[in-house]
Amino acid sequence: MLKVGLLGAGRIGNVHAKAITSNPGSALVAVSDVNTDAATKLASQYGAEAASSLDIINDPAIDAVLIATSTDTHSDLIEAATKAGKAVLCEKPVDLSLERARACQIAAAATGRPVMIGFNRRFDPNFAALKAAADRGDIGKTELLSITSFDPAPPPVSYIKVSGGLFRDMMIHDFDMACWIFGGAPETVTAIGSSIVDPAIGAAGDVDTAAVTLKFADGRIAVIKNSRRAVYGYDQRIELLGSDGLLSAGNILENTITKSTRDGVTGAKPEFFFLERYMRAYSIEWNAFVDAITSGSALPVSLDDGVNALAVAEAATRSLASGQSVSLAEIL
Repeated sequence: MLKVGLLGAGRIGNVHAKAITSNPGSALVAVSDVNTDAATKLASQYGAEAASSLDIINDPAIDAVLIATSTDTHSDLIEAATKAGKAVLCEKPVDLSLERARACQIAAAATGRPVMIGFNRRFDPNFAALKAAADRGDIGKTELLSITSFDPAPPPVSYIKVSGGLFRDMMIHDFDMACWIFGGAPETVTAIGSSIVDPAIGAAGDVDTAAVTLKFADGRIAVIKNSRRAVYGYDQRIELLGSDGLLSAGNILENTITKSTRDGVTGAKPEFFFLERYMRAYSIEWNAFVDAITSGSALPVSLDDGVNALAVAEAATRSLASGQSVSLAEIL
């Protein structure tokens, strides 16, 4: 039985608490949060104890920690937890600073403790099936990847100001997805973006609408499109073109009912947001972490993967500012 401490009792912490307690091989024993009332409430819901993050990390009876705190704490907590001998699953991104993330990567590697970064979309059954089909060669040589990721509505500007920007906060999932599907990091990154959804986002120094092109060393191309507004719901699609055909993973709809009349054919909208769309993926992600830790096998997502995705986000940020393509070699 893997005894787990959860650091962070906010919205995503609640999702992870459910995943931890749903796995028969793990037990949630302690919860921390800067909001002590939130920690106490979540802990009592699952029969755990509320404690400080430091006490959880230093508790020898706890085997692993799941970090679901604010991004600016991730690197410090990863370093402290691995130094204390804990296995770690940390929400993305590793850090807002690539330099700090790389320092964390080195420090954690020196401890030899396993660290997994929470790119939960890899565990979505549809995206995982697309990846498996591509790896089997079902469409021949993969050539062109298109990733669409639109949020239903923008977050508050107060969040935008501390998020690290669209590339580090939102599109970083898609950067990881592209690297995962194509089996490595891109050679060059080219980004364009603007603030046309909410002028206040632009005033805060960020963009809310962006497209990024990743070119890989073998000539393959990935195109990623992000928007902070899709009024019809959470739009999450992937298309992968190959020499022998096309693979596509569409949206998960609210229901499968269609209505066909003389006026046309209508159906349900996509599920509204990430909690609905990716709830199953979070559970599968945790199960994969537990399986890897208890069996001693390699983690399906590594700290290196997290640093690589952050490097692509940094390249996209520089490309947007300069109007030029940026070589990833300049970043790593």
